[in-house]
Amino acid sequence: MRTYRAYSLNAIWVLIAINVLVFIITSLRPDIIFLLGLTPAYFPDLPWTIISNVFVHGSLWHILFNMLSLYFLGSFLIRLLGEKKFLAVYFLGGIVGNIFYILLAPALSIGIGASGAIFALGGALAMMAPKLPVFMFFIPVPVPLWIAMLIFLVISFLGRGIAWQAHLGGLLLGLGAGYYYRKKIRVYF
Repeated sequence: MRTYRAYSLNAIWVLIAINVLVFIITSLRPDIIFLLGLTPAYFPDLPWTIISNVFVHGSLWHILFNMLSLYFLGSFLIRLLGEKKFLAVYFLGGIVGNIFYILLAPALSIGIGASGAIFALGGALAMMAPKLPVFMFFIPVPVPLWIAMLIFLVISFLGRGIAWQAHLGGLLLGLGAGYYYRKKIRVYF
C-alpha cells in the first residue's frame, strides 16, 4: 500500500532563516566567526562549535550554494522521512562531519558551513532514491543523484579551503541513514 506523508517545509525555512541571520551578524561582526566556527585545537574550550559552525558561512556564494542545496535536497528528503527524521539526519550529519573535521583537519584551521549536514541529506537521499535526476549548475543535462553526490565529493578533495573532512563525514552518516530508512520506506522515484 502506498502512503503519503503530510509534510511541511517549515523546518527547512527555519534552518535557512537561522543561517541567513548568522551570516548577516558575522558579516557585520567577523570576529564572532572565531566563537562559532570549529577549530580542532580549541574545541575542548568551545564545545558548542560542533553545532554552531553549521550556521556560519564565509561568503555570499558559500551560503547561497549551501542554502539552495538545503532547500532542494531537503524538500525531497523531508517528504520521505518527515520532519523529525529529516532534522536528525541533518544535525547528526553536521556533527559527524565535524568529528571528521576535528580528527583530520589541521589543528588551527577553522571549519564553517552547513556542507557536512547537507552532504548527509544528499547521502541519505542518494541511498533512498539513487536514480533521482538532478541538475548540476555546470552540467546541462540531469544526472542521477548518486553521481552528483560523487562529483561534489571529488570537487571537495580538489578545492583549496574546502572542508572535505566534514563533507566525507556527513556523506557517510547520510549513506548509513539512507540505508537504514530505505528498508523501512518505499520510495517511488
